[in-house]
Amino acid sequence: MSALAPTMQAFFTDRLLRERGASPHTVAAYRDTMRLLLGFAAKRTGLEPSKLDFEHLDAPLIAAFLEYLENERCCTARTRNARLAAIRSLFRYAALRHPEHSRTIERVLAIPAKRHERALVTFLTEEEANALLAAPECSTWTGRRDHAIIMLALQSGLRASELVQLSCGDIHLGAGAHVNCLGKGRKRRVTPLIGPTIAVLSAWCTERQGSDTEPLFPTSTGRRLTRDALERRLAKHAAHAREHCPSLRAKRVSPHVLRHTAAMRLLHAGVDTTVIALWLGHEQIDTTQIYLHADLTIKERALAKTKPLDGKPGRYRPADALLAFLEAL
Repeated sequence: MSALAPTMQAFFTDRLLRERGASPHTVAAYRDTMRLLLGFAAKRTGLEPSKLDFEHLDAPLIAAFLEYLENERCCTARTRNARLAAIRSLFRYAALRHPEHSRTIERVLAIPAKRHERALVTFLTEEEANALLAAPECSTWTGRRDHAIIMLALQSGLRASELVQLSCGDIHLGAGAHVNCLGKGRKRRVTPLIGPTIAVLSAWCTERQGSDTEPLFPTSTGRRLTRDALERRLAKHAAHAREHCPSLRAKRVSPHVLRHTAAMRLLHAGVDTTVIALWLGHEQIDTTQIYLHADLTIKERALAKTKPLDGKPGRYRPADALLAFLEAL
């Protein structure tokens, strides 16, 4: 067996799981990257994946793999960079174990991430958010559940993974009402709740009648909602809301758009970006700056405070007909 196979196994078991305590989402993302890479390399070299070595996964092959992701699998630049980050992590781990492959490893680590345009974040206006809240049919059990999910997402800014992982014991509706969630990076985060959200969740919890360890938002069979199921339910309600709010037709509504909406509501209320970063569970405050770039209202208020410039419009004078003829020769 080559050096690559045991090193890759140790990378997952020792580095990711034991040392870093990586989340299941991170492990799954890295696993999928390695499966794609090994399948691509096996096809290019004609070798079985277990017989591939670091010398086969050199910089030209990795570069070709990244081009394959973009051109044939139609991945975005963000996805390409995420796959490259997983490969780099493996090769940095291998550099300490296999110095004999240091030259190949260095060249792979030198492959730069692809630069790409940063699109402005999409968020809902007050009218659009209210239309989405009114979309679920609250005469049904699933409609009341979905209404509670949308209400909590718009106020708290929880991620989709955080919403579906909530248990009944994570909601505290007494004095100092709040929701307690396990966020990205295995970090616990407490988010306060306001009156309307407390009322909706209180009614839902009374109807739900679940134990502290049972899912807060279950399926009709009592299982925990998946992220895909949450996406489908939200897409259904967004389609219904578009009938009453035409501006929603130009927007793709997803759980992350609801998270962006919660952040923009805080920003419009004058909340400092450092507080918003804590509210959303951002690792770095720089991540929160995207909302400043997307907020045209703040820019307009800043522009209104500046002194207008004294520029005057120029007057157009057509060129002399004879000179224009000569210049055209």
